[in-house]
Amino acid sequence: MSAILEKYELKHAALAVIESDTQNRLYTKKLLELIKQPQRSAEDRKYARLLATLIEKYESERYPVPDAKPEEVLAELIEQNGLRQRDLVPMLGTESVISELVNGKRPLSKANIEKLSRRFHVSPAVFFPRM
Repeated sequence: MSAILEKYELKHAALAVIESDTQNRLYTKKLLELIKQPQRSAEDRKYARLLATLIEKYESERYPVPDAKPEEVLAELIEQNGLRQRDLVPMLGTESVISELVNGKRPLSKANIEKLSRRFHVSPAVFFPRM
C-alpha cells in the first residue's frame, strides 16, 4: 500500500502566484537548486519552467525596467561591470568611437550590438528602445 502512496506523492510543493519579495526569494532559491542538479527529471524541468514563469511575471510587474536609449544601456553596462570605455577598445575600435557611442553621437551598428550582447551576456533586444 505504501508503494502506491509513494507513486502518487508530489515531489514538489504546489505553487501559487508570487505576492511578496519573500515568496519571490524562496521560489528563486528553489529554481537555482533545480538548475544546479546534474540530472533533472521531466517533472523537475516542468516545475523549473513554472517557477521561472512565476518569477519573471512577479519581477516584471514589481520592478519594471524603464525605457532607455541604447547609449544609456551601454553606459550602464560599462559602469555595472566596473569597466572604463577604453576597456572596450579591442572590441569596438578607438576610444573616440566608444565615446561617441556612449554619448549617442554615433548609433550602435548591428555588429556592435552583437559584440556587446555577447560581452555583457544580455539579449540584443536591450539595445532597442521599446515602441
